[in-house]
Amino acid sequence: MSTAEPFRIEVPPEALDDLRERLARTRWPGEIPGVGWSYGVQQDYLAELVEYWRADYDWRRHEARLNSFPQFTTVIDDQRVHFLHVRSPEPDAIPLIITHGWPSTVHDFVDVIGPLTDPRAHGGDPADAFHVVAPSLPGFAFSGPTTRPGWGVNRIARAWAELMHRLGYERYGAQGGDFGSIVSPELGRVAPGNVLGVHVNALVNASVASDPADLARLSAAERERAVRNQELWYEHSGYAVQMSTRPQTLAYALNDSPTGQLAWNLESFVDWDPARTEQTPIDRDAILTDVTIFWLTGTAGSAARLYLESADGWGRRPERTAVPTGVANFAGDGAIRGLAELSHEITRWTSFRTGGHFASLQAPDLLVDDIRAFFRTVR
Repeated sequence: MSTAEPFRIEVPPEALDDLRERLARTRWPGEIPGVGWSYGVQQDYLAELVEYWRADYDWRRHEARLNSFPQFTTVIDDQRVHFLHVRSPEPDAIPLIITHGWPSTVHDFVDVIGPLTDPRAHGGDPADAFHVVAPSLPGFAFSGPTTRPGWGVNRIARAWAELMHRLGYERYGAQGGDFGSIVSPELGRVAPGNVLGVHVNALVNASVASDPADLARLSAAERERAVRNQELWYEHSGYAVQMSTRPQTLAYALNDSPTGQLAWNLESFVDWDPARTEQTPIDRDAILTDVTIFWLTGTAGSAARLYLESADGWGRRPERTAVPTGVANFAGDGAIRGLAELSHEITRWTSFRTGGHFASLQAPDLLVDDIRAFFRTVR
């Protein structure tokens, strides 16, 4: 199948009724008084969010907003791929494929698509316009579930190259955060003649040295930060270890309990105590929309498989790419330029004291500005 079929999200009311009923029947485990978030997601915080999800959260409003963007599905390498495709009104716009991470969906991009595709209508320069393609990662949401093994980073990048080819885009940019910050540079490796530049935020594979010898290449300040990043990763990596080794075992719990699925995803969105984190808080409706999409599509377990499928790349420095690369490093991100330059042709590096790991949700204006500034250098 090389054609794209129009797609529209239409969740039956019975599915929403079932979700609310399950939330109402949550069986709470209790917790040790006074420990806060040190043992994981705090129960009082989660209970308040679950009650809001059950009683007040309006799925139909967010469903309608997603449906305001043109959506399609196609089959690539025997896998259904869902994507938004929003063309710019500007004749000289360049194509840009943007990739989300985990535990995100394309909903994370609803506040950046307008400014990227139509800067004239958002106070920007029309010369900065993009045609935006935003696919759902295989196994995630409306691109899921996966039905065969092997959907790791390289295979996804090759699928993205095929998608852009089918859409008639032979020269394009790539952008991504979190897992998207791994997929987008990989797209530059598999299709270097097509990718004119890569912009990333939340560059997750440039925060810890994959080879101890790489530490010697860093400045003293960068070495200190790399060691601290390693310590932080050890403290917070339990979710990744589980998903990269036994995602199927986890899938039963995630697919059966919406509260459990919310808790599992929430830890990445909130991390530790929201009163102490330096990152900009994420709107609770944005968190719940991502979680609701996973729940309604039954793909929380399928999405978790991405970690196992990509596990062969953990702890290994990516092959260097010559494609020009811009990095936006927001508050809470741990990317180190000295490490990033071992794998990427860094032509722009911007550090921000605000925002956070999910920049399209936490600092959309800053992210859009940085994407525009980078691609001006490669247009």
